[in-house]
Amino acid sequence: MKSITILIADDEAEIADLIELHLEKEGYRCIKALDGREAISAIQTHSIDLAILDIMMPKLDGYEVTRQIREQHHLPIIFLSAKATDLDKITGLIRGADDYVTKPFNPMELVARVNAQLRRSTQFNQSTHTNNPALEAGGLVIYPEERTVFLYGKPIELTPKEFDILYMLASYPKKVYSAENIFQQVWGDAYYEGSNTVMVHIRTLRKKLGEDIHKNKLIKTVWGVGYTFNG
Repeated sequence: MKSITILIADDEAEIADLIELHLEKEGYRCIKALDGREAISAIQTHSIDLAILDIMMPKLDGYEVTRQIREQHHLPIIFLSAKATDLDKITGLIRGADDYVTKPFNPMELVARVNAQLRRSTQFNQSTHTNNPALEAGGLVIYPEERTVFLYGKPIELTPKEFDILYMLASYPKKVYSAENIFQQVWGDAYYEGSNTVMVHIRTLRKKLGEDIHKNKLIKTVWGVGYTFNG
């Protein structure tokens, strides 16, 4: 069985060592980086399954590392940061993170979040590699196996969670999903304070789909209930 490799990028070596200790107990292989450039080098030279990134790193910050990762990879990313306001968390999710953990943190909680992200990523990859046909609606084309999206022939860059949400909604047009439904299915975890997380992802997804430009609203809000695909 393939061993799962996790990148830990944090300029505080003690924190990286602590995370490594707990993840190795779970059977994961860890690669550590002390700055953003080392993190990018690790991504380029190793097969990384999940990345834990500090935001305020030297040379390249976590946001830039995430941007570069997202250009070629769809692996889950967890931000681990001392930036702890709601705005910081929302910014982190908008910039491409799949989850956000604040310092100081409980190592066991971080391990649980890693497990949840990997479980969700594995389940989704298995479900999409079954010769599923492309989904087409209102100028939108979704290729589930390649995890790519095109709108009127132009590629749309989505984070893994944005893709998962869009694919789930588009697979069952007109079905209404509550924020709780979306969080549980896409994040693969129990619903706790997930409504804002879902709302932020829906908002950025709509922006990337150009819903402020195109008249057709692909993701419709059903007030008091949830969201539905309107293709």
